[in-house]
Amino acid sequence: MSKSKEYSESGNPIYRYSDRQHEWRSPEYGEEEWIKKIEDHVSQYIGESDSVFHEILSDVVHIDVHVIKPVPERNYYTLFTTGMSFMPMSTPEGAEGFEYAELMICLPPDWPILQEDLENPDHYWPIRWLKMLARFPHDYDTWLGWEHTMPNGDPAEPLSRQTGMSGIILLPPLEVDEDFLTLDMEDGRTVHFYSVVPLYSEEMDFKLKHGSDPLLDKFEEYGVNELVDLKRRNTCEAG
Repeated sequence: MSKSKEYSESGNPIYRYSDRQHEWRSPEYGEEEWIKKIEDHVSQYIGESDSVFHEILSDVVHIDVHVIKPVPERNYYTLFTTGMSFMPMSTPEGAEGFEYAELMICLPPDWPILQEDLENPDHYWPIRWLKMLARFPHDYDTWLGWEHTMPNGDPAEPLSRQTGMSGIILLPPLEVDEDFLTLDMEDGRTVHFYSVVPLYSEEMDFKLKHGSDPLLDKFEEYGVNELVDLKRRNTCEAG
């Protein structure tokens, strides 16, 4: 496996990864106590999961995706991973303490989420991205964290036929209590929780050129948060 690094106009590193080259490895499974702490933490601040998409065949780490149904006070689906934090990520100097993470994505209440619905790639992509992103740092000996972006291919293609957005950014969720963002595992390790937020290509380009803060200012101006809106305004659209 190899990776190359270059820098954007804003001075942030850009990593380009070749195809994974290691052989199939038996997955790491989290201890029941570790998994339960994550589930209890999410349940306390967001709600109890109603179902789980269990991974049947796993490589490196075992990733499950839990589903919390909409309720009146949080009228959208919340999907979150367990498994990404079973192994530490290879964080660089200056990012100590961010080795462990789990991911979430929030979908509209009418999102088709039944098993038969998910045979359609236009419905399944959020789960596919959660699984792919959760495994990515362990496949490539790297890390993912706050404000990291990833395009859907090179060149980037739309995430589905229902949207023009073609990449993602990882951000702390906004529509939660601040105490939800981190989970102290009481053994010196801390799990950080990030939302997967879809991006338009222009927004990815803007972030590369100007950095994260100006993009987040635009998100605040236009009310962009962790709830996926396939038709939301492109905050960096020309004109």
